[in-house]
Amino acid sequence: MAAPGAEEDALARYRSPLVSRYASAEMAFNFSERKKFGTWRRLWLYLAQAEKSLGLPITDEQIQEMEANLDNIDFQMAAEEEKKLRHDVMAHVHTFAHCCPKAAAIIHLGATSCYVGDNTDLIVLRDGFNLLLPKLARVISRLADFAEKYAELPTLGFTHYQPAQLTTVGKRCCLWIQDLCMDLQKLERARDDLRFRGVKGTTGTQASFLQLFEGDHSKVEELDRLVTAKAGFKRAYIVTGQTYSRKVDIEVMSVLASLGASIHKICTDIRLLANLKEIEEPFEKDQIGSSAMPYKRNPMRSERCCSLARHLMALVLDPLQTASVQWFERTLDDSANRRVCLAEAFLTADIILSTLQNISEGLVVYPKVIARRIRQELPFMATENIIMAMVKAGGNRQDCHEKIRVLSQQAAAVVKQEGGDNDLIDRVRADPYFSPIHGHLESLLDPSSFTGRAPQQVAKFLKEEVRPALVPYQGKMGGKIELAL
Repeated sequence: MAAPGAEEDALARYRSPLVSRYASAEMAFNFSERKKFGTWRRLWLYLAQAEKSLGLPITDEQIQEMEANLDNIDFQMAAEEEKKLRHDVMAHVHTFAHCCPKAAAIIHLGATSCYVGDNTDLIVLRDGFNLLLPKLARVISRLADFAEKYAELPTLGFTHYQPAQLTTVGKRCCLWIQDLCMDLQKLERARDDLRFRGVKGTTGTQASFLQLFEGDHSKVEELDRLVTAKAGFKRAYIVTGQTYSRKVDIEVMSVLASLGASIHKICTDIRLLANLKEIEEPFEKDQIGSSAMPYKRNPMRSERCCSLARHLMALVLDPLQTASVQWFERTLDDSANRRVCLAEAFLTADIILSTLQNISEGLVVYPKVIARRIRQELPFMATENIIMAMVKAGGNRQDCHEKIRVLSQQAAAVVKQEGGDNDLIDRVRADPYFSPIHGHLESLLDPSSFTGRAPQQVAKFLKEEVRPALVPYQGKMGGKIELAL
């Protein structure tokens, strides 16, 4: 095969579908090289500003030069420097110094590589949560509207994927929402628990900064506080090794994996409901479900969510193993792994939330199909009600139980052996024994009388738990989302 021309070069290289096919521009930028190295330069600026304010000989002119070149990054030069030095941080120190000759001597003063590396990671993780949280809130809001709309629509419940007592479409949706509300709380907590690494030096002892400030411990502590505040954090970790504890990554990835489990469960339910033809995800006018079977309406959005959610859930194994093998103050076998798993976790969570939002905004309900399935199963569920009604009309419970048992078995044989409809009620109507309640059979078979307090539970849940949780995200709900692919 001939070598690709320059115009085809991008297509001749592997590109992660997480970015090229699925993820939002905002989340892709959050993990981009430009965000990363631009943040490095800002951290060097914060350090220089704080050191100057505490008395180190750094001039206003040096600070201004750094400020003027925060985004003036020569990526080609940085790549050439890294190839020569085999050190990414020093390559960017030299590249920044090249466009800031007056400030060159004080860039990275007293710091170690993890000052920019780890602190940038923490900023990116925080910003990643800030992108995910409104998206999760939007999904919850859309599903809450759906639950409210269908709060009273009876539907057949399933346990073990076998017919069970009735619930409502809205109540079932609330089971999904409850899981997502738990995820919302966990993501908020994980974001708020993040601290800054701050200025800690090569092994976390702050020895280099203590030397810069001639043994003044209070100035070193103030330096740490100032830089932490400039980076937008309220707290820094008091103790670190060369890196912040990699258990932090476990906490971050665990809540994302838990979100993946919730979405996988929701979308699996939707896929099962699509097979039952009760509820379907949106299906475009020109969408093709199968290249061979034109009639098919495959739930491809829900399938995509399940597929990517499995990847998200599996990623938590990386930080678990990484944290367990960090030797003493640190070892570098965390670096390459974290470059991959942290970004992929947030990109994947971003994708499945956007896709689930699209699904939740276009769910289609088929009440007649739902009602037909209820009619097939409700007669069996109504047998206890029939017995109780007969007893109230003067019948004997044991005699009635035996009568209804025989008729139920006959009706079940019609359904299972002959493939017919459930005719139990017709058999009850035809049996003179049940004549005292023939006039009450319709009311005894009203589906709404079998759903218990489901509508009331939906109303209470949405009012007391869901809507209040969404208050911080009001104004961030946005419009409907369309999927590019």
